[in-house]
Amino acid sequence: MHSRRPAFVVGVLAVLLVVAACGVESGTPTADVSETPAATELPTGEPSAPASPEGSVQPVDLTVGLGYIPSVQFAPFYLAEQQGYYEEAGLNVEFLHQTDQDLIPLVGQGTVDVGIGDGTSVIPAVSQGIPVRYLATIYGKFPSIVFAKESAGIRTPADLAGRKLGTPGRFGSGWVALQAMLQSAGLTPEDLEIVEYPDFGQGAAVAADQVDAATGFANNEPVQLELSGTPASVLRVDDIVALPGPGLIAGVGTLEEQQDAVQAFLTATLRAMEEIKGDPEVGLDAAIAKVPELGADRDTQRAILEATIDSWEGPLQAERGLGAVDRDGWQASIEYLDDLGLVPNPITIEDVLRDDLLPAGD
Repeated sequence: MHSRRPAFVVGVLAVLLVVAACGVESGTPTADVSETPAATELPTGEPSAPASPEGSVQPVDLTVGLGYIPSVQFAPFYLAEQQGYYEEAGLNVEFLHQTDQDLIPLVGQGTVDVGIGDGTSVIPAVSQGIPVRYLATIYGKFPSIVFAKESAGIRTPADLAGRKLGTPGRFGSGWVALQAMLQSAGLTPEDLEIVEYPDFGQGAAVAADQVDAATGFANNEPVQLELSGTPASVLRVDDIVALPGPGLIAGVGTLEEQQDAVQAFLTATLRAMEEIKGDPEVGLDAAIAKVPELGADRDTQRAILEATIDSWEGPLQAERGLGAVDRDGWQASIEYLDDLGLVPNPITIEDVLRDDLLPAGD
């Protein structure tokens, strides 16, 4: 495959330099264009929780990198904080909301304890020696998509031939997903006219008919099109290759020192996800409480959140519960990214996964 797409291999190697866990077009989608498990007590084995003068156990501090500006897509974290699920688990959680292209390395260094990392960034990072592990799935459906106006007549990847397609650049999860779609139809990027939008304006370009289609996220651009009254069509990569979506990651050193605290964080967060899945309004309320300006257009934020919830649950999560990790899918993804030249040093799924920390039954 390398000989067939040398230009692509050079281009997508940029993902090794842009290993953002939650950045635009490099992992978690942005969504701000503008039976529930019992609460978990921190296991008694936590080694670093000092006693207060009264003899009570002090909460364990965890820094959590969400990797982008506050938005409704992070509703589970806000809900878990506001409902006291983290506090009940013996945790004091601090969120980092910032565009941080170094998030995965920071998690590997232990500067950030837990973060959101896209599988297509985690695999190359681990292959390059960054000591992180993927713990739980957030997006069971790969959220990076190709979208278009329904009127463009783009129903399958084959329909992209000869079309003009917008993308922020030849890097990141959206670019990887596009390659899989094109390959499934016997196409390469050279069979399209690729227009790059480094300022991430490809969604506006579709709306203005400057391009026929674009890469984006399932809970972002097509939602905006639909809300504007323009029917959208969406191409997803899930049926072509099981690329791992964004999920929770932690550094190997953090897991060695604070495994119990990280496990408690996973359980509390998944509890909030299940609660929002059952009643999206509680998630919407939590997001608006955290980011009041989101309340200026509650209907739009509700639509974005509903699209986000839909992306949480792939077939495996529907069977085993939110957070479940598709090990077979990860193996296929490692092999696929290796074929693209993104795995410079051989790795196995055991090098990237620690799904044993999920609550029982996941």
